[in-house]
Amino acid sequence: MSAPFRKKDRDIERAYSEYADMLYRLALTYMRCREDAEDAVHDAFIAYIEKAPAFDDGEHEKAWLCRVTVNKCRDLLRRRAVRTHASLDEIEEPAVTDEIPADISSVIESLPDGLRVCVTLHYLEGFSVEEVAEIVGITVPAVKMRLLRARERLRTILGREE
Repeated sequence: MSAPFRKKDRDIERAYSEYADMLYRLALTYMRCREDAEDAVHDAFIAYIEKAPAFDDGEHEKAWLCRVTVNKCRDLLRRRAVRTHASLDEIEEPAVTDEIPADISSVIESLPDGLRVCVTLHYLEGFSVEEVAEIVGITVPAVKMRLLRARERLRTILGREE
């Protein structure tokens, strides 16, 4: 085995161990189905392996993987829209993460897709507004507006005034 091949394997293993959990949470936010989220992350890493892109730094690599994961989720959702029924296996409870309380998690899960994804990426995963815009494929003002609308809805749902 040549040295570059081993380095590539190490890069793939490192990227997987570093980003897989975060990409899974992102995909689960989109897909709302564990199996479909796993498929999206799997497809994103297949693209990472096949394309073997060069990155300037870890943040560029992370943003690329997020963008590819979002695109894979959108592809799966388009394919899912063709189906006329859902199997019982696809119906499950919203995801609850260790980082946020279950009641907040269920409220976030109740947000419309566009708002939920922006909230998850910005507030739960720590991406900047600019990074969220790039990942989701919308403008920075659109991300800010979605975050504002999400905060307003969350305040209303939770009955909190600020």
